[in-house]
This record gives sequence, structure tokens and C-alpha cells, in this order.
Amino acid sequence: MFASQTKETSKMPKQKTKSGAKKRFKLTGTGKIKVAQAGKRHGMIKRTAKFVRNARGTMVLDESDAGIVRQYMPYHRRKRRKAASTPTATV
Repeated sequence: MFASQTKETSKMPKQKTKSGAKKRFKLTGTGKIKVAQAGKRHGMIKRTAKFVRNARGTMVLDESDAGIVRQYMPYHRRKRRKAASTPTATV
């Protein structure tokens, strides 16, 4: 028999992450979506210094937008919190 015939196959196909989403978005430790600030690709001359300064770094997406992004990234779900270990009493 061929190796492909003896191998068990999964019943459902794997979901794919959108390649554009995995390049643009990251998850924080609490499960929120982190994204770079918009509006800094070109045209910095006409922007105010305050705008350029405030647009540095990253921001956290609003939950309404984050829900859309989570659909694009099926395997980047919130991490489960570990249960607090209870100390066992020793006699």
C-alpha cells in the first residue's frame, strides 16, 4: 500500500491565516490586537509636529475592529490564563 492510503486524514481542512493580517497585527499578552499608527507613510511636511509625535509606535485596536481582525487570524486566539496553584498543606 502507498503511504498516503494508510495515513489517516483529518475530517476538516485547516483554516488559513490571512497573510496580510499576520504582517500587520500582533496580540498583546491580554489578548488585545496591537497595530501600528496610521498616517505616517508620506506627506510628513504638511503634518503638524504634534501629529507626527503622537503617531509614533503602536496602538490597541478598538474591540469592534479587533473582532474583524480575529476572524482573519484563527490560530492567534487569547491565551488561557493558568489556574492559580493552591499550596498543599504538608504535615
